[in-house]
Amino acid sequence: MDVIRGLRNLTVKPVQPVVTLGNFDGAHVGHQAIFRRTVERATQIGGTPVVYTFDPHPLKLLSSGAEPSLLCTFKKKMELLASNGIKTTICADFTRAFAAMHPRDFAVKLATGLGMDTVVVGFNYSFGQGRAGSIDYLKKMGQELGFRVEVVEPVIVEGERVSSSLIRRLLTEGAVEKSATLLGRYYSVEGKVVPGHHRGGSVLGFPTANLKTPSEVIPAVGVYAVFARVAGGEPLDGVVNVGLNPTFDRDDLVVETHLLDAQGDLYGQEMEIFFAHRLRDEERFASVDKLREQISADTRKARELLTQARGHDDFSKNFITGATDA
Repeated sequence: MDVIRGLRNLTVKPVQPVVTLGNFDGAHVGHQAIFRRTVERATQIGGTPVVYTFDPHPLKLLSSGAEPSLLCTFKKKMELLASNGIKTTICADFTRAFAAMHPRDFAVKLATGLGMDTVVVGFNYSFGQGRAGSIDYLKKMGQELGFRVEVVEPVIVEGERVSSSLIRRLLTEGAVEKSATLLGRYYSVEGKVVPGHHRGGSVLGFPTANLKTPSEVIPAVGVYAVFARVAGGEPLDGVVNVGLNPTFDRDDLVVETHLLDAQGDLYGQEMEIFFAHRLRDEERFASVDKLREQISADTRKARELLTQARGHDDFSKNFITGATDA
């Protein structure tokens, strides 16, 4: 997938672009329905499926309250778009000047810069200054500027409309199983393995890899059965503790992973952790021996759950990645 930073850097227009517009944080199953329709339409006309998105997230710039934490890094989002069949992503720099653009000016800018055949949007899409541009307005501009507009209805799972905000809330509650259903894959965080306090191996007999991650949404404090990919390799079984290590009187949040099959020195390596199941809350134990017993029980339960997961026909879809050319 080609990644273009702004229309100004688009040197060759895609052939008959079919464009979908949005931020697509998390690229969840609702977004995937939009991507599917974009790819389908492009295939029908011999065109190119294109995403037009923004960086940073608009609410990072415009929110008057707490900024939303994002479900994926820019790099991860690009991988997910590519894995959904998108061939070109154009990422606009979202500035206050961009936010102040009149909806008409935005539509003209796109039509002039891309010459799109079709625009595909979600049911609640709005655009332009103050989000004043409605879907009806977009359709009106399409009639004037020569592009068609298709609207994709929301995806409902277990009676709830799938949204990035719902998934963020579920993750902060530790509901990684339901989050995976809404994402269409395991939620993951990635980063670099850094030195910790070395208690996992030397004191407890369960060596751990501490992850320094740029990911903004970390699942709730607790213990999880996970798969881990080291340096892009095959998924390995593991147990992750997200927490404060209360037994050792720590008060800084850590994400530490014990791989069930020893992997040697991991310091400095890139690791991605995929949250499959929540095992339990974090607890304070009366002694190190009690903690060690519980960790043994955690690893047994994790092994059982992860073995079951590997037996599913759709297991590999949980580790979606896609090639990009930045």
